[in-house]
Amino acid sequence: MELTKEQKYWRKRIFALTWLAYAGFYFCRKNLSVTWSSMETDLGLDNSDYATIIFIYSLTYTVGQFVSGYLSDWFGPRKVVSVGLFLAAIANFFLGISFSLGIIIFLLALNGLGQSTGWSGLVKNMTPWYRSNERGIVMSWWSTCYVIGAFLATVFATYVAFDMEFLSELGWKRGYFFPSAVLLVVAFVYALFTRNGPEGINLPIIVGDKYVTTANGTAGNREILKLLIKNRALWVYSSCYFILKMTRYAFLFWLPIYLEKSLEYDASQAGYISSVYELVGFFGVILAGYSSDRLFGSKRFSTVTIMMVGLALTCLVHPVLVGYGMAGTLISISLIGMATYGPDSLICTAGAMDVGGKKGTGMAAGIINGMGSVGQMFSGFIVVAINENFGWDSLFEFFVIMSLLGGGLAALKWNFKSPDRYIN
Repeated sequence: MELTKEQKYWRKRIFALTWLAYAGFYFCRKNLSVTWSSMETDLGLDNSDYATIIFIYSLTYTVGQFVSGYLSDWFGPRKVVSVGLFLAAIANFFLGISFSLGIIIFLLALNGLGQSTGWSGLVKNMTPWYRSNERGIVMSWWSTCYVIGAFLATVFATYVAFDMEFLSELGWKRGYFFPSAVLLVVAFVYALFTRNGPEGINLPIIVGDKYVTTANGTAGNREILKLLIKNRALWVYSSCYFILKMTRYAFLFWLPIYLEKSLEYDASQAGYISSVYELVGFFGVILAGYSSDRLFGSKRFSTVTIMMVGLALTCLVHPVLVGYGMAGTLISISLIGMATYGPDSLICTAGAMDVGGKKGTGMAAGIINGMGSVGQMFSGFIVVAINENFGWDSLFEFFVIMSLLGGGLAALKWNFKSPDRYIN
């Protein structure tokens, strides 16, 4: 069915607004890793405190993922994500005036709850607007929201916390005040201008649902959840995402600290260098999307397998590459970024949409991202344990093993393609 002019306009509008919303979330997520060394010194904290903070943040984020997916399917993503955006912005602002470990943990727990509404809700928001055979490519471009968002957030937090002359007496605290202001603006824009689906603005439906009916008529959320739980592909995606998100958040929270404490760059250099992880990771996202749709006919697991094996190989040679100075470090971080973000984006966007359908995407994305967030939750303790007992290089060896395990799991579903029964 040919799309109308209004449908095409709204697809672009929803794409832009949801992209902006998730990129905005990162302004109140990446600033912690950038400012931690300074906070640690000023507040008398250490790496064990940092691991605890990450655990509590990740715990609320993980629990919130499962709940937010269900709520987005029930109440619609516009309401759920809007609340999350405002909550994350407010909690982040008060982090700039925090003065104890307990207060930091409480505020980051609130931030985690707000952040947890983002992914499942926004993927749900995109689902009614794009057909399944478009999603690999469309969602690869859309997934750049968290790659570019993380890059911009890292650079922005580094600049306002360390290099900006305005309010210089506040120091690292500016790394919370200004990002929260950015997210507050994004929250208002999203809440005012987005819509849940075509039917909400009297436009023809673009896609139907593969879970349309049951023996008793239209499937409700509980019936769809039961069908999802029985879907093996969902659990393979979730297992791979557990590994990928554990790896990605280890880099997200610890890369600036590793660069500063192990490779002896100063705080500003470490912040800017670490941003390359997301900057070049952008190309991995696009590569994964085109590969899954064009090379493998929308078979997502094939691309996931290849890129996770690539991640293992890159982590294996990382200790050698950093021996060549900044150039080698930048190359290694760039390759790791591509090999991480590529399969990561594919699983939690097109993969979740394929498995969940129009009615169940929020729940599918919530389950996949929630399982991934369990890996995220323990990533800080894993980094501290391996680093303190065996050194930083052993951490990369650990990622080699985990990436090969994830690639092996994905290979079990190499030829899987979602049984698409969408109305096109």
